[in-house]
Amino acid sequence: MTAALTLTTATSCNDWLDVLPNNEQVTDDYWKSKEDVEAVIASGYYYMRQCVPTFIKWGELRGGALYSINTTDAKLQDFNMTPTVSICDWSNIYKVIGMANSVILYAPDVKDDTYYDAIRNSHLAEAYFLRAYCYLLLVKNFKEVPLVLQAYVNDEASFDLAKSSEAQIIAQVKDDVKNALATGAAKGTFEEDWATKGRATKWALYALMADACLWSEDYDQCIEYCNLILNATDAFRPVFMTNTNDWYTMFYPGNSNESIFELNWDYSQNQTNNFSSLFTLTTASTLRPTTRATEMMKQETQVLKNSGLTEDGRMGRMLMATYVPDNGQAIAWATSNQYYIWKYYGTDVPDITGGARAHQDANFIIYRVAEIMMMKAQALTMKGQGSWNEAVSLINRLRHRAGLGNFKDIDTQQADAAAQIAQLDEFTLLDEILGQKEMEFMAEGKRWYDLLWLGRIAQGKYRTQFMTKVVEGNQTTNQQWIMSVLQDQNAWYMPIPQADIEHNKLLEQNPYYSSSK
Repeated sequence: MTAALTLTTATSCNDWLDVLPNNEQVTDDYWKSKEDVEAVIASGYYYMRQCVPTFIKWGELRGGALYSINTTDAKLQDFNMTPTVSICDWSNIYKVIGMANSVILYAPDVKDDTYYDAIRNSHLAEAYFLRAYCYLLLVKNFKEVPLVLQAYVNDEASFDLAKSSEAQIIAQVKDDVKNALATGAAKGTFEEDWATKGRATKWALYALMADACLWSEDYDQCIEYCNLILNATDAFRPVFMTNTNDWYTMFYPGNSNESIFELNWDYSQNQTNNFSSLFTLTTASTLRPTTRATEMMKQETQVLKNSGLTEDGRMGRMLMATYVPDNGQAIAWATSNQYYIWKYYGTDVPDITGGARAHQDANFIIYRVAEIMMMKAQALTMKGQGSWNEAVSLINRLRHRAGLGNFKDIDTQQADAAAQIAQLDEFTLLDEILGQKEMEFMAEGKRWYDLLWLGRIAQGKYRTQFMTKVVEGNQTTNQQWIMSVLQDQNAWYMPIPQADIEHNKLLEQNPYYSSSK
């Protein structure tokens, strides 16, 4: 496990997003000022940005909406992983955790007359968020991982640490969020607009807690934390954008009102994101919509056209996939039936050839309000039919923003809504929620976790539906193979990286990938 901490030197506003490690240890004699703390927090965000291609691939490739033409990535999407495959590497994620651990350990003892408690506690809130988010992500992908809570300040420290259980890690995630919020110092906004979206705020902490509670089937607390966002009255709170025409502004230029937390790049500061090869308008594009996802986008596009919206060369609400028009007009960068993710590559310009971004500095959104709405809808659905009216209302809000009509023509404000909702069943409602999320958040690293959640909940009562959806979404390997693999629930998670198994004597491999199984 890579837990060595690296020191960063640039802390000004202009340098914040482009902090570079210089391979020095963050020893206990480093912490002299609030700027030192700020530098290490900046390093946490720096390493988090390095993780974005991993975030996308881990969250998408097993979910059936995107597929990769890269042979290494294909091992993940085809459930053919081994512990030596590079895509299971978690080292950068543990670097983020290492930075957070250092701040949590040392920031309270920094002696600086200008380091007021409010600033210190705000820094701690960010560190708790970074650590908690990374552990929740690790749980979703590995189920059990080493729970590192101490700061390693030299290379002689022992890295031998056994895996903690999922329950222990989730409890730690929740404790971290509670500790971050307890002081009241977690900010609602920062001095600069980009930082309000690009650094962890109280809104990000609420979103993370809602996410962790949904994952652990604590539906009452999930709803409680969703409501802290959805029912907020703060002047600069994140707000769901209801106008269909505003949808693309979340991605270009980014940092929209709907955003809760996103990782920022800025080309004017010589920053470019590190996933440009994933989404390009060429045949070299690594990640592409699957045939199934493409058909879904085509169907949604047709619905929108029938509603009077003009087709402009991009598909569905997502406005994120470009394609060759059926009239046979040639487009230089594409061949027939080639589809490309547009949200990270384009601008809100209908001209495909002229609407590509000048620079590769698209942000990557971790949480936005639409997802909080759907988290709440999932939790409400699981609480029983008495909560379904509100769940349907939330679904309809998202559908309306997408230019679509009510779910099954149910208007929750009408007198006959109760009778219509009574005809639904739990899975039908969940299927609609997850279907809307698939379209809304495609390529945002969410789909696999939604399917995995479906397979896990209520002691696995939807396990068959989960496996069927995974099989139906895959287009690159034998479906019988995937179905056979998914019979073993340990195969739903990735292998522990072999390098860590070799260097950590207490670390045990996921049983599905164990050589002794």
